[in-house]
Formats: sequence, C-alpha cells, structure tokens
Amino acid sequence: MQFDLRRFMASGRADWQQTFDCDLSGRDFAGARIEDPVTAGFAARAEGNEVHMTLRAKASVHGECARCLDPVCLDVQVDAEWTARERDLDDPDFELPLNAEGCLDLDDWLYQEFCFQIPTVLLCSADCLGLCPQCGRKRPCSCPAAPEESAQPDARLSVLRSLLN
Repeated sequence: MQFDLRRFMASGRADWQQTFDCDLSGRDFAGARIEDPVTAGFAARAEGNEVHMTLRAKASVHGECARCLDPVCLDVQVDAEWTARERDLDDPDFELPLNAEGCLDLDDWLYQEFCFQIPTVLLCSADCLGLCPQCGRKRPCSCPAAPEESAQPDARLSVLRSLLN
C-alpha cells in the first residue's frame, strides 16, 4: 500500500488512518516465515511542519528451533513511530521506503519493522538442550553422556577457572 506523504504534507492537515492487509509470505526473514497475511494499522497526523506516523501490526512467525529443529511459532508485535518533515522527502538518506514522488511504501516499511522485531535465533524454549551428538534425538535422551560432556576439562583452560574463584 502506498501513502502519498508529499501530498499529505502539501494539502490537507486532517488526520489520516487506514487499515490494510499485507502479504509477507514471500519475504525473507533469515529462516523465519510469516505465512498468513498481516493486518496492519497506519495513521498520519500533522503537527506544525511535521507529520507523525504510526504503524502497528501483529503476526505469527514460524520457523525451526536453532538447537533442536522443532517447529517454533511466536507472535511478534510491531509498534513503529516516525516523524517526517518536508525536507526529509528529498533526502537520499531518509530511512523509510519513499519513492521519488514522495509516496511511502507501507508494505516495505512493515517488512523492515518485522525484520527488526523477529529474533535472529528462534528457540522452542530458553532451556532447550538441542540434539544429542550420538543418537541425533532431542535431549534429554537415553544415551550415556556424550564423550565431550564426561571428559575432563582441557588443562589449558585451568587459568580461566582460577579467574572464577
């Protein structure tokens, strides 16, 4: 969805609100997926020579646990706020997805905000033990302790242990 920010600044000063659906299923979230369309809310409010914009949405993010590969589903909330001035419309370093005509691409902005909010490492739980290196099953399993877990610590690391005492 496009919002003509330049026209909004130049003409009316009435508040503007819109709810829109955005399909992010084809977008890359570093291994995570948003499979269902997202319903988002956008609002713009003029205040002096500034426009205050808000973008709000909630989505279910799907992926695999980084430790055990079990499916993970978590809800992620986007609550973004931005203030723009007329001089920002011609700034090549403006951080929102704005085209040359001054239209803001709300779908791209929503995608950017979800990229910031989705954890880079998805876990099924904070205390997930991962997979057993011997049998490949999710831990805890019935295998005896893995050799690296039962071995004595490397003597070269003893200096680090002394720092903890």
